[in-house]
Amino acid sequence: MISKKHIIDRFVSYVTIDTESDPNSETTPSSEKQWKLANMLVEELKNIGLSDVSIDDNAYIMATLPSNVNYTLPTIGFISHFDTTPDFTGANVQPQIIEVYDGKDIILNAKENIILSPEIFDDLKQYKGQTLITTDGTTLLGADDKAGIAEIISAVEYLIQHPEIKHGNIRIGFTPDEEIGRGAHKFNVEKFGADWAYTMDGSQIGELEYENFNAASAVVTIQGKSVHPGYAKGKMINSMYIAEDFISSIPRLETPEHTTDRQGFFHLHAMQGDVEETKLHYIIRDHDKEHFEARKDVMTKLAAEINTQHGKDLVDVVIKDQYYNMREKVIPVMHIVDLAEKAMQSIGIKPIIKPIRGGTDGSQLSFMGLPCPNIFAGGHNFHGRYEYIPVESMIKATEVIIKIAELAAKK
Repeated sequence: MISKKHIIDRFVSYVTIDTESDPNSETTPSSEKQWKLANMLVEELKNIGLSDVSIDDNAYIMATLPSNVNYTLPTIGFISHFDTTPDFTGANVQPQIIEVYDGKDIILNAKENIILSPEIFDDLKQYKGQTLITTDGTTLLGADDKAGIAEIISAVEYLIQHPEIKHGNIRIGFTPDEEIGRGAHKFNVEKFGADWAYTMDGSQIGELEYENFNAASAVVTIQGKSVHPGYAKGKMINSMYIAEDFISSIPRLETPEHTTDRQGFFHLHAMQGDVEETKLHYIIRDHDKEHFEARKDVMTKLAAEINTQHGKDLVDVVIKDQYYNMREKVIPVMHIVDLAEKAMQSIGIKPIIKPIRGGTDGSQLSFMGLPCPNIFAGGHNFHGRYEYIPVESMIKATEVIIKIAELAAKK
């Protein structure tokens, strides 16, 4: 159905372009180099025959595959992002293609002894006999989310080439800066004009997600008093010791390394400090809204308690909500999840429906009025040198898009 060589060539042409986003930049896109792939995608969309192809001043790309039926159907969107994470370098990506994977260790880089092993990454075992695309061990791959882009474009190209497959209007959106949490910030939902959409940004084959964390950031600032240590008795207040008290008072087993499934957590991800001032940077996550609010209360009440103990306001907590669980926006329109599930089942894929232990542009878009579950793109081990993707998973993701369009067109 979908040419393996064609989708490999398309995907490789994307991942070899560096599109790393920059969290320290205030521009959109956050890095100038994202424009190179964005402009290339615009030309590709035009060349395969899509309508209304546009790119705005912030590099948001939109296009339309017009309906080929004479009756009214909902407009469905498919969305992916073209930036890659700043967590690991995406410069000079050298993809390696492993034909008929034998289920054993893959030497990514012999010189540096970098090995992709099923003994460590046991998901590899399910792809024995398939074609894998890996890194050379020195960069990430970029399947997150250039695989999604390759799948969406390949799907609409196939529908153009096969007009016997009936479908309604299909809208495509490609965004910058998803990896730094800004992918949906300037997305024009009204211009996009879809009744609902899917992000093609999940991991292993079969994933179908419509729940994600409620998320907040918390900055805890602790003030101390620096005095010459030889004359400090009764005068010095060491902010780092107070920070230690704060950290140890947060439930130790409610951290990322001790939680799974629907369990939320507190995560201390950075700290800076000296005697005079210490800052703790936390993220707070929970799928349950009430538990999420309770976690925020834990931090503010802990600060108040420490301040009471010291008889002065030494600890300040600033909490900012980041995104919410899209479940509450998707549940009223669960037919859009049911449609994706049926599409997967009809082409022999067992859906894996589970909550995302993270965020997604689909969450923000859902609260902006565009319900947007997440579908697998096929990659594994995102954001690092061990990232890989089975080509067969990319083909199946492409077929899911086609099948969703086809099933939605039935009267």
